[in-house]
Amino acid sequence: MRRSPKDTEASARIISRRGLVLGGGMLGFGGILALRMRHLQVDQADQFRLLAEENRINIRLLPPARGQIFDRNGYLIAGNEQNYRVVMVRDEVDDPEKVLRDLSRLISMTEEDLKRVHEELSKRSRLVPVTIKDRLSWEDLSRVAVNAPVLPGITPEVGLSRYYPRGGDFAHIVGYVGPVSDYDLSRIEDKDPLLQIPKFQIGKTGVETKLEHDLRGKAGTKRVEVNARGRVMRELGRDESQKGIGVQLTIDTKLQNFVQARLAGESAAAVVIDVKTGDLMSIGSAPAFDPNKFVRGISVKDYSALTENIYRPLANKAVQGTYPPGSTFKMVVALAGLEDGLIGPEETAWCGGYAEVGNRRFHCWKNGGHGHMNMRNSLKQSCDVYYYDLAQKVGIEKISAMARRLGLGERHDVPMSAVSAGLTPTKAWKRESRGAEWVIGDSLNAAIGQGFVLASPLQLALMTARIATNRAIKPRLVHAIDGNVMPSGAGEPLGLRSSSVRYMTDGMFAVSNEERGTGYSSRIAEKSLRMAGKTGTSQVRNITKAERARGVFRNEDLPWERRDHALFVGFAPYDAPRYAISVVVEHGGGGSKAAAPIARDIMLAALHDGVPPLSSYPKSQRGRIEAALENLELRNLDGDETEGSQA
Repeated sequence: MRRSPKDTEASARIISRRGLVLGGGMLGFGGILALRMRHLQVDQADQFRLLAEENRINIRLLPPARGQIFDRNGYLIAGNEQNYRVVMVRDEVDDPEKVLRDLSRLISMTEEDLKRVHEELSKRSRLVPVTIKDRLSWEDLSRVAVNAPVLPGITPEVGLSRYYPRGGDFAHIVGYVGPVSDYDLSRIEDKDPLLQIPKFQIGKTGVETKLEHDLRGKAGTKRVEVNARGRVMRELGRDESQKGIGVQLTIDTKLQNFVQARLAGESAAAVVIDVKTGDLMSIGSAPAFDPNKFVRGISVKDYSALTENIYRPLANKAVQGTYPPGSTFKMVVALAGLEDGLIGPEETAWCGGYAEVGNRRFHCWKNGGHGHMNMRNSLKQSCDVYYYDLAQKVGIEKISAMARRLGLGERHDVPMSAVSAGLTPTKAWKRESRGAEWVIGDSLNAAIGQGFVLASPLQLALMTARIATNRAIKPRLVHAIDGNVMPSGAGEPLGLRSSSVRYMTDGMFAVSNEERGTGYSSRIAEKSLRMAGKTGTSQVRNITKAERARGVFRNEDLPWERRDHALFVGFAPYDAPRYAISVVVEHGGGGSKAAAPIARDIMLAALHDGVPPLSSYPKSQRGRIEAALENLELRNLDGDETEGSQA
C-alpha cells in the first residue's frame, strides 16, 4: 500500500527530530570528555607528572587531642602535654632493618625497643604509622628531622600525651590512659580506626575509661605525597581532627588534696557528699599512686612495688572496697523497727554484756554491759545487746529492705571502675548462694553490721546523707559534659516518718557531742558546725571462747591484717546539714580512735574550704592538732586555675 505524501512528510519530521536529539547527546558527551581530558592534562599536569615519577599519595590519620577533665572550680586534673616522637610507615620503606639501624645512631634505642617495633610492624597494616620512639627531647627530634632525607618512611612528629598535674590525688577517681592492647581490641566493639594506631592511648581505669567515648574525640586525615623512597614530598590537604569533649567533675581539688594528705600512712578511704545535690566533693583512697607512670610506661620495679604493697594502693577502697559496716549499721536496724512500729524510742533493753540465744552467747563490746538502754543511748554508747534484741523483733527481711532504701546493697551509677554493690543479705540470698537456711544467729550478727553485711565507704556516706535529709540522695560525680550540666542527685523524698529520722539524728548528735558518746573526743567545738555521727568497729576475725576466758588481745598486739576495721559516718552542721562523710581505716582498730578524728578534720576542711582553724577544736586538743595539721603535705593551688574549664 502506497503512503500518502502527508504521512511521508510526518515521518521525515520525526526522523529529523530524533537525529537532532541523538546528535546533540553525542556532541555533549564529547564535550564532557574533552573538558575532563583538559582538566587531567592541564590543571592536574603537575600532580600526575610527579606520580609518573613513582611518587604517590598516602592518607594518614590525625589523632585528636583528648578531652580535658576539670574539677568543680575549673582546676585542671587531666590534660595533655606535647610529646615529641618518631613514627615509621612500613609501606614506605624497602629495608626497615637498615632504617632502624641508621635511626639508632641518632637516638637511643634499646634491644627491647627494637623488638617491640618489629612486633608492631608485623602486626599492623603496612599503611599504619608505628611509633618507633616517643617522649624524645627537642635535640633528638631535631637530629631526626635533619636526617629525614636518608631515612625513608621515618617521620618526626609532635603529638600529645596525657598528663595528670595532681599526681596521686585523683588517681583512683580519674584513673589513667594507656596504649591500646590486644585485650582492649578484643573486648571493645568500637571500630574506630584510631584504635589501630600503635600506642594510641585510651582510658584504662576510672573516669578515663567510663567516659572514653566523649573524651577520645574524632580522627582527622591528611593527604601527603611521598616519593619512591618513602620520603614525604609535601602535604596536599588535611581535615583537622575534632578534640575530645571537656568534662567537669563535682570533686573539689582543695578538699581532695586535704583528704589524701590526711589519710597518708593509712590503708583507708573517705567519701564526702553534698547532702543537698548528691555531689561527691571528695573520694579518697590511700595509699594512692602516680598515674603519670602508667601513661609513660611504668617500670617492672615500680609496678611490683604497687602490687606487692599490703596496703593495696591500686585498689579504689572508696567504691570498690566493701567492709562489714559494724555499728554504723545500727541506724538501719533502728529505723526498720521504728518504721514498722515494732519498737518505740523509749523502750529499753537490758544489757548485761551479752545476749544468749540457744546455747550461744552474743557479746557486747563492753564486757560488763550497759544496763538499761533506750534507742538514743544505744546509739550514743553503741550498745550491741540492744540491737541483738531488736533484730529478733524486726527480722532480716525488714532490716535488708531498710538498708536498700538507704542506699546499701546497690551498685550506684558513678563513672568509676569496679563500683561494688555491697551486700544486704536475705533468707533467699543465703539459700541460693550458700546452700543453707537462715538462722537467728545470722540476724544478730547483721544487727551490729557483721556477718554477711557488706558496704562500701561510698554507700555509707550516701546512707548518712539520706538519714540527714530524709531524701533519696543519688551520688553525682560528673557535673557537666561539654558544658551541659548533668541532673542533680537531690532525689525524691525518702518517705520515712520525720519522727523516725529525728530519733536517728538526735542519737547521732549524742554520739559526737555528749559525754560517754563514743565519738565525743572527736567533737567539733564550734556550735554552729557541730557534727552528728556514729562510730563503728568491725571484726575481721572470730574471737574464740578460750580467748575471751584468758582476755581478748588488744588490736595493737595483733598482726596488722588481723586487727579490726575502724569506721565513722557523720553529717554537719547538725542544725542545717551540708555534707555527709564516711571514713574507713582498714585494720585501724576502734572507730572512735582511728576513724572519727580523720572524719572530723575532713569535715571541718569541707566546711571551712581549707585547713580548719584551731578554734574549731576543743581547747585541750589544739596543741596536738596544730602540730598535726602543720605536718600535712598539702599542694599550693594558687594561680593554678585553668581557663576554658567547663564551669
